[in-house]
Amino acid sequence: MTREVLLGWTTVTARSRPRAGSRTRAAALLAVGLVALTACTSGDDTAPAAGSTTASPTPTEAPVEPVAWDDCTAQIAPIIAGRPGADRPLTFSCGTIDVPLSHEDPTGPTLSLFAVRAVSGTQADRIGSLVVNPGGPGLSATDAAVQSALTLPDAVLGRFDVVGVDPRGVGLSQPVECVSDAQKDELSAAEPRPTSAAQLDDAFGLVDEVAAGCAEEYGAGLGAFSTVDSARDLDIVREALGDEQLSYLGYSYGTTLGSTYAELFPENVRALVLDGAVDPDADREEAAEAQAAGFEAAFDAFAANCVALVGGCPVGADPRTFVNDLLTQTATTPIASSREGETRAATPGLVLAAVRSALYTPAAWPQLAQSLATAQQGDAAGVLTLADTFTGRGEDGTYTNTIDANLTVSCSDTEETHDQDEVRALVAEWNTTYPLFGADAALGLYTCTPWEAPRTPLPDRDAEGAAPILVIGTQGDPVTPLPGAVDMAEDLTSGVLLTWQGSGHTAYPQTECVTAAVDSYLVDLVAPLDGLTCPA
Repeated sequence: MTREVLLGWTTVTARSRPRAGSRTRAAALLAVGLVALTACTSGDDTAPAAGSTTASPTPTEAPVEPVAWDDCTAQIAPIIAGRPGADRPLTFSCGTIDVPLSHEDPTGPTLSLFAVRAVSGTQADRIGSLVVNPGGPGLSATDAAVQSALTLPDAVLGRFDVVGVDPRGVGLSQPVECVSDAQKDELSAAEPRPTSAAQLDDAFGLVDEVAAGCAEEYGAGLGAFSTVDSARDLDIVREALGDEQLSYLGYSYGTTLGSTYAELFPENVRALVLDGAVDPDADREEAAEAQAAGFEAAFDAFAANCVALVGGCPVGADPRTFVNDLLTQTATTPIASSREGETRAATPGLVLAAVRSALYTPAAWPQLAQSLATAQQGDAAGVLTLADTFTGRGEDGTYTNTIDANLTVSCSDTEETHDQDEVRALVAEWNTTYPLFGADAALGLYTCTPWEAPRTPLPDRDAEGAAPILVIGTQGDPVTPLPGAVDMAEDLTSGVLLTWQGSGHTAYPQTECVTAAVDSYLVDLVAPLDGLTCPA
């Protein structure tokens, strides 16, 4: 997601695309393909009117019914046709799982969560379900389940059903929708490095406008979408799947959800893989600054790689100066696109969104270099494609609800606020210290200040009594920098740290070393040696 500048999508909120280059429009396509199946099962599309819950687990008194799966292979097969892994012998099922609107009232009104299950025809000696979450918050877990079925190692796919359940308010699970497509376009295009008082006033005003609109749309019901609520839902999901304990693969924000689950239900943990761990000890300011520094380092790595190319770097010998010049150019003269039907032109906000999008994975670096060069020559088509991949914007100009859900969950999870004076000072400071990404990160700290909804802060998480939990950090991760994984592994009583010396956001399954360690842990419950380091 972009516009971390305005809506605070910093370390705790950004999950990469599920494996290099795979995200693109997969979430939107899956939603289109499955929406007809949810029409009769997803219930009322109205968001909850109740407030949030407290942080201590409450036993679920209502009986949990097994998922009534319907075969939806025919709907999903055309969506994945031609993608790597689509030739695997996979069948897909779709269903819903009801959870209490308020876990303080387990027999009261319910929400309906949409689920997708993938099963390989090669499966033997089934262990159970592997529940996947791609992070965000706000990214589609049903999409992630489909993508994981195409990419997970055979050793895992042959032993588990792969299940994705869109968390409450996300994707196909009665989505929160309170930010208009026009507002999302405005957020994406806005100045990412505001320095003048007028630019900052505009940025604060847009945040205030979005917060007021969401409060008007849902009122106190916005408080029912916290991570604590979703973690409690996850235990109902486990029971509905028929598993005595949970096997879970979570990326980025998915590590926050997974570790919260472990804190609330430690005895129900079978195996948790927390890849691209979000720092549980950092406050919002610390997290935002760490991410700004991480993206600066990732840009430097991209630049060095590009300059070293045999044929020369498309953006010249100094990529940072090239991007700065392009940002200056688009601030006064936005660049049009050759894309058919496109009415937008590339602004500084969209250019920086494209850069940020590609820095999630080195596989996208060549595309970024070429797109930037082409934009400088007068065609922003490539830049807009990268930016739209990042923001969830479809070719028709509509967005998924990722931004709405991301904002709602992020602000439900914290009581921290930063007033405008604090943010103005940090914008000025970080714009100098982190010249591409600092102002953006600092401005995001204002996001939840005007948010009008109950809050359920994340609990401290040591998950005492849980089975070993595998925490993975990547040395060159710009989104969730490595110190966050170190902190999470240290905080969790049974945490085991695995470090990958690579670049990009998240690590599994990318190299033989990481893959072998995770596969052995998931299948045989043999955790690697704490502190294991895998080479890039």
